Amino acid sequence: MERIKLFAKHNNQTFEIVEDIPEVGFYIYAYDINGKNTHDHLQDTLQFAKECALEEFGVPLDAWTSA
Repeated sequence: MERIKLFAKHNNQTFEIVEDIPEVGFYIYAYDINGKNTHDHLQDTLQFAKECALEEFGVPLDAWTSA
């Protein structure tokens, strides 16, 4: 089974949501302008991950793409 991987750009940062195994959830990674990982958060669902990125970093819910 292929895991979900989404990307977004917002305020000179790149963000990624990566699905782990279902029992774990979804990781949100934030990268600075140089590509350095600055934050990671774990959420139970994809929707929670998107909402966390919105609340923490201002990433709009519709900014996420699969490529």
